[in-house]
Amino acid sequence: MAVKMIATNKAARLNYDISETFEAGVALRGSEVKSMRESNVTIKEAFARFEGHELWLLGLHVAAYSRASTHVPADATRKRKLLLHRHELDRLRVKVEQDRLTLVPMALYFKDSRVKLELGLGRGRRTVDKRQLIAKRDADREARRELVARSR
Repeated sequence: MAVKMIATNKAARLNYDISETFEAGVALRGSEVKSMRESNVTIKEAFARFEGHELWLLGLHVAAYSRASTHVPADATRKRKLLLHRHELDRLRVKVEQDRLTLVPMALYFKDSRVKLELGLGRGRRTVDKRQLIAKRDADREARRELVARSR
């Protein structure tokens, strides 16, 4: 299966403590898929929310396709339905409601010819936790540098 990355949310791992990830399909229009092939997508401000018994992706900005007709205006930030099996939706709903977790879009990619979204299930980090994470990452990087320098 060929996987082609469209967009990633790099800030998600810093801002959230991700415990699980899920792969969901995204219901799109034809011009949106063509625009995604050109990587005209911003996933940074997107989030997922339950409405009724369905899961929706809000805040995903898909720019209008460059060669699309202009007589039908494209809504760049419309809500898009996420496609998951019923048992996955039920399991996610329980975790979100009972454990007070958040569904964060991590990456958007083509898997074969279909657009998939990697959803992370996580809890928001406080500023103190973020600073500790960055300090630990920097210390690990310095330690690796020292090991490489000594092995030369």
